[in-house]
Amino acid sequence: MDIIIQSLGFRAGEKLEDFVREKVNTLKGDRIVRANVTLFKGAGSEQEKDYCEIRLEVPGNDLFVKKNSEYFETSVSECVDVLTLKLKEEKDKRTNRRVDPAVIQDIAQQADDNDNWVDLEEVVK
Repeated sequence: MDIIIQSLGFRAGEKLEDFVREKVNTLKGDRIVRANVTLFKGAGSEQEKDYCEIRLEVPGNDLFVKKNSEYFETSVSECVDVLTLKLKEEKDKRTNRRVDPAVIQDIAQQADDNDNWVDLEEVVK
């Protein structure tokens, strides 16, 4: 997985970049193409807030999370925690929609025998 780190308005140190890479590498998923991490400080009255945005590029819709806290490390950790849950939900959705091909063949055969149509969406659910 490629990890691209951008720091807006400041120069991120090596320790911070290593921390971000270490945390983002904990995300498990064979479908992750790239992780775009953006770090920036709050504007105006929220200058004490440090923001982290992570966009995971995956086939289909990208996953995006934005968190803020007093320190970048905390913001990054919170983003990774949320993305871990989102990746798990996506995996559960993909695995729950699978149906044994034998079941589809049996239903299709029954439909042919009775000259009826079968909506495969109903079979997959």
